[in-house]
Amino acid sequence: MRKIYLVFAALILVGQVSVAQQKTTKAKVSSEGVKRPKIVVGLIIDQMRWDYLYRYADRYSTGGFKRLVNEGFSAENTLIPYTPTITACGHSSIYTGATPGINGIIANEWYDRKLKRNMYCAEDSTVTSVGSSTRAGVMSPKNMLTTTITDQLRLATNFKSKVIGVSLKDRGSILPAGHSANAAYWFDGQTGDWISSTYYMKELPAWLQDYNKQKPADKFYAQNWNTLYPIDSYTQSTADNKPYERKTRGEETPTFPHPLKLYAGKNYEIIKSTPHGNTMTLDLAKLAISAEKMGQGNATDFLAVSCSSTDYVGHQYGPNSVEAEDTYLRLDKELESFFNYLDSKFGKGNYLFFLSADHGAAHVAGFMTENKLPGGPFSEGPVIKRINTAIEKEFNIKKAVESSGNGQLYFDRNAIKAAKADFDAIKALAIDLLREQDEVFDAVDLSKLATTTLPEQIKKSLTYGYYQGRSGDVYYILKSNYYSGGKTGTTHGAWAPYDSHIPCVFMGWNVKPGKTNKQHYMTDIAATLAAMLHIQMPSGCIGEPITELTHQ
Repeated sequence: MRKIYLVFAALILVGQVSVAQQKTTKAKVSSEGVKRPKIVVGLIIDQMRWDYLYRYADRYSTGGFKRLVNEGFSAENTLIPYTPTITACGHSSIYTGATPGINGIIANEWYDRKLKRNMYCAEDSTVTSVGSSTRAGVMSPKNMLTTTITDQLRLATNFKSKVIGVSLKDRGSILPAGHSANAAYWFDGQTGDWISSTYYMKELPAWLQDYNKQKPADKFYAQNWNTLYPIDSYTQSTADNKPYERKTRGEETPTFPHPLKLYAGKNYEIIKSTPHGNTMTLDLAKLAISAEKMGQGNATDFLAVSCSSTDYVGHQYGPNSVEAEDTYLRLDKELESFFNYLDSKFGKGNYLFFLSADHGAAHVAGFMTENKLPGGPFSEGPVIKRINTAIEKEFNIKKAVESSGNGQLYFDRNAIKAAKADFDAIKALAIDLLREQDEVFDAVDLSKLATTTLPEQIKKSLTYGYYQGRSGDVYYILKSNYYSGGKTGTTHGAWAPYDSHIPCVFMGWNVKPGKTNKQHYMTDIAATLAAMLHIQMPSGCIGEPITELTHQ
């Protein structure tokens, strides 16, 4: 009797599970199929530290960053899980959901042992420039070794979705747009035109050719660059004239107003280092949506935009400069205009928007010293020379360190093998000499990371950034707020929060306002998009969906 009862109970339980599963299935997929927004718009703000969301909040408009935070869902504690934290790595990792150790984009450029030269992240000698006679368009995504969320959207819709990338930087446009993009456009600083490559097309579309004829950079150069508000109201910044800020060529001091008229028709690279570069980028993004009829078909389209001028301004003047504050106040207004455009084009709630950053930035060394804070510049060259001299003396190998960059040393393995020298001993000597430098926190043999005594977080960052065949042999980690560079301007690349803590905010379609302080990672963005769109994650994705958002 007891056996009959148990069997009967089991049948009831199975039936309940089956019914529950059916109900769950019906709740997830309607009779009309999977629902998706008209368009997804991703905006990466180059070098945007997380704190910029709030640092200038009292001066932001209600329709820009404030609207994003108030109407959107913000993962407040989003970090970059690898090092070095650099532009190409950030853009590729956000869109692939993979770290450099998987997608292969370990830096903006890295040393290629076979070619005996540096390899640029987006270079491709098999293609040519479109829209320019320069080599600025000899680019493609071929060096990125996994798919992107934009590729996965194309695959999920049998390539009916249209994907376009837009950025001043080629890498900021090409890597997010993915391998199967319809187009990627970037700015040629030599000609002042927006261009592409034969990887995507044979010639620029007519709408972009017409836009280039207007020479938009000259229009912005005519405005010069003065502060948006009275300069004495920039109380979140240090004084305007500081010796540790870098002057633009032709200027006597790194101060306002910046006379951009000097460069009209002569030097279009300078426009990148002004907030006008962001305005041009978002203007082109709007034009691309309109001209390419994005979001008007039956399949969801994807526009990948990256604003790069924030990075150029940050490098030149630093996070505490008037220039940085003015750039973000102006970007806030451009963001408001962009949201208004998307509202009018698609209607609120019909598009999915997300904002993040590829990395942050360290404060300028001079600023840190001025305020009795730790930090400073590090000069790599003399140290490499000292290492090579020591190795030659002990092992009779000339220039054993054949290249360096991104905190990594590349050794001439062929020369070491030919000399029948002990490679481990050579690396150990280099590590000892690096550890003697005041600015160096530690140095490690990348082939022996598992046995190092580094703090676990730093060890993980190095591991996630390591790609066999592209990465170096020895990695040195600088102390907090030290970086390789000169006495003016600043840079990024560290594992530390000032470089790795970035904004991550979603707004629009199926997003309810909210925040989470749970720790998330840059790689979670692609996984979250995949979950929201009901498509497969990119081929190397290790991220996890931000369930506080997806389970709303």
